Amino acid sequence: MTMLTSHPSAEPALGAPPFARRRVHRLNAWPITGILLLYPLWWALGLGVLIFFLAAVPMLWSLIRHRAAGHVVKLPPAFMLWLLFLAVVGFGLFTLGADPAGTVPGTWHSRFVSYAFRLGGYAALTVLLVYAGNLERRALTQERLVRLLGWLFVVTVAGGVLGMLAPRFEFTAPFELLLPKHVRNDGFVQSMMHPTAAQIMNLLGGETPRPGAPWGYTNTWGNNVCLLVGWLAVAGFWLARTRRTKIFAAATLLVSVVPIVYSLNRGLWIGLGVMAFYVAVRLALKGRLAALGLIAVVAVGLAVALAVTPLGDVVNARVDNGKSNGVRMYTTVKAVTGMQESPLIGFGSTRSTIGGRNSIAVGESADCERCGNFTIGGNGQLWQLLYAHGLLGTLSYLGFFVAGLWRFRRDTSPIGLAGGAALVSSFAAMLWYNSLVTPLALTFLAYAVLWRNQQRGFSQP
Repeated sequence: MTMLTSHPSAEPALGAPPFARRRVHRLNAWPITGILLLYPLWWALGLGVLIFFLAAVPMLWSLIRHRAAGHVVKLPPAFMLWLLFLAVVGFGLFTLGADPAGTVPGTWHSRFVSYAFRLGGYAALTVLLVYAGNLERRALTQERLVRLLGWLFVVTVAGGVLGMLAPRFEFTAPFELLLPKHVRNDGFVQSMMHPTAAQIMNLLGGETPRPGAPWGYTNTWGNNVCLLVGWLAVAGFWLARTRRTKIFAAATLLVSVVPIVYSLNRGLWIGLGVMAFYVAVRLALKGRLAALGLIAVVAVGLAVALAVTPLGDVVNARVDNGKSNGVRMYTTVKAVTGMQESPLIGFGSTRSTIGGRNSIAVGESADCERCGNFTIGGNGQLWQLLYAHGLLGTLSYLGFFVAGLWRFRRDTSPIGLAGGAALVSSFAAMLWYNSLVTPLALTFLAYAVLWRNQQRGFSQP
């Protein structure tokens, strides 16, 4: 792994001159612990997404002080690839004024806010990754970090149940009230700060509530379920110290099946299947037949539950009603073909199409919000990378995570399997989900857990 400095970390002898004594500055766990443990509070206050931006400030300052005190600041494997990606995103600033063919004309200034949000998000989460990887064991043990991530899965399931039982539940967050009314009512601001339990959509011939709390969007909720479920399994079974903890973990996983199915989130269902396949292959290669048999039993039990309960009818209805398929394919084609106009670094941000799938005369209106002017790059991280950041940005982004998976490939501990499964699920999710902010934060934390595990000697290439 890369180091920012090679200075030794040992303290000078007590008899050394005062000017020779190293300043002691240790990283504290409270920024990361505060984010994860108190996330329901941040959501209720209207700071759910913004907390990652806010926490990055003390984390960055602490890293700077840590380095200035002569301590080593370690960087994750393949970090140069990630820095290259950030550089490509930065260069995108100079392409914001371009109007690609078939898109709604705009100005550099009109696109700067969304661009700055993405750049700021990538930068803030980079700080999160480096900070988590440099925390000493005594400040934040690996086991505690896993338990905090498992706790977030419990919060996610609770939010899913709330979305089912009270889909119209919402309230104005305290920090919303501090904003001017015209800012508070902006759709982008609402998506970040306004707590809601679910999104109401017309998918199966009528209004259908889809869980979203505490992550805002139902797609983000589904993405985060995949990224967190493995940590609940590790914390609730492998790290569990009491039988009560194991029973609670099993009950949480059982309850989670209901909102997972009723979310009508096909991407979530596929992601869970991909994760199960990944873990099964890793276990089979190691000859762990007992664990492999347990996965098979769970799969059979789930299949029986879908067959004998109304959950199966919900799944079949969703598979037969893919209303978003046409729009997704349309915007995917637009992203791939549009990228060819700026293949190296893309257009810096997303664009909106002129019209809709059937005619350029069809556009978004108050009576039909989804009839046109679709966001190119809004239907999946991969398509956004290609369109907004070109081939160079896409390859450096993907290369960073692929290199990480390869580097940590020898880690077959339960923590290693959960972390690897989370990274693999992020590759599947990028076909239909965007990653900023919370999904990428959880992906980075999975990367940090694997990196910390490697430092502890569980995974040496």
